[in-house]
Amino acid sequence: MGGRLMQIGEVSERTGLSLRTIRHYEDVGVVAPSERSSGGFRLYTEAGVRRLALARRMRPLGFCLEDVRAVLDVLEQFPDGGEPLPETDEQAHEELVARLRTYWVEADARCGDLRRRLASAEEFAHSLHGHLARLMDADTVGRKAAR
Repeated sequence: MGGRLMQIGEVSERTGLSLRTIRHYEDVGVVAPSERSSGGFRLYTEAGVRRLALARRMRPLGFCLEDVRAVLDVLEQFPDGGEPLPETDEQAHEELVARLRTYWVEADARCGDLRRRLASAEEFAHSLHGHLARLMDADTVGRKAAR
């Protein structure tokens, strides 16, 4: 096996995912350890770390685990540079591109929804700041008047 192998703790640090989440992703087929050490520890390659990092980036968008696996499976069928598939099956290439485009459109729409929700949350936080500032100003004026 080529490449450096990492134990689950290092993978957790690199991806920001908990050990429990990584184990769950293994259970549901998002990622599998490349090997196990002689002591039975899970060992992951850089490719496994990339799979987990992508799954982590999809989480805030609300994609289900089936979607995560599907996107990862599509991406793994393309060469690393994004060039066409090595075989001359143009139809298979176009189908993969279409599947990836579908997920891109959905991700883009979900990002737009998150931006709208964030703007609403920021507006709320700003209004609380305004209320607090007015109360503090009123309290300051009241204390000066009481002197």
